[in-house]
Amino acid sequence: MVKDCIDYARRCQACQFHANLIHQPPGPLHPTVAPWPFDAWGLDVVGSLMKSSGGHLYTLAATDYFSKWAEAVPLKEVKKENVADFIRTHIIYRYGVPRYIIIDNGKPLCNSLIDKLCQNFGFKQRNSSMYYAAANGLAEAFNKTLWNLLKKVVAKSKHDWHERIGEAL
Repeated sequence: MVKDCIDYARRCQACQFHANLIHQPPGPLHPTVAPWPFDAWGLDVVGSLMKSSGGHLYTLAATDYFSKWAEAVPLKEVKKENVADFIRTHIIYRYGVPRYIIIDNGKPLCNSLIDKLCQNFGFKQRNSSMYYAAANGLAEAFNKTLWNLLKKVVAKSKHDWHERIGEAL
C-alpha cells in the first residue's frame, strides 16, 4: 500500500509542482504549548488570494495548539467585527472558552473589540512578535498547508477546464 501511494504521488503533476522542498535535516521535537485540547488557539489571516466566485479574497484560520485541529472561514474583507464573530462562533461556541489565543499584531486581530471579547469571556490574548511571523508558528504552518492545498485545487481545476475546452474544440 505504501508503494502504491508513493507511485501515485510521483505521477501526480500537481503534487510534484506544489510539493515542499525540505532543505533541513530532521531536528528534535518540541513539547506542545497547550496542556489539553482547545486550550490555546493560533489565529492568522491567509491572503490576499485569487478572488473566489463568491467574492472572497481572504481566509481567517484558527489552529488548536494541542490537537492541531483547524477552523477556517473565507472572508471578503478582514474587519475586526468578522474576526470577533469568528472567535465567538467558531471557537467559543463550538469548543468552549480557551485559556488564550495567540495572534499577530494586525489591526483586525489586535483591537479594542477583540480586547472586549476576551474580557467578556475571560480568556487572554497573546501577541506574537512584530515582524516575525514564525513566532505564531503553528498558525503559519497551517497557512502554508492551506495555501498549498488551494494551489493544487486551483491548478487541477484549471487543468480540467483546459481539457474540457480542448475536447469541445
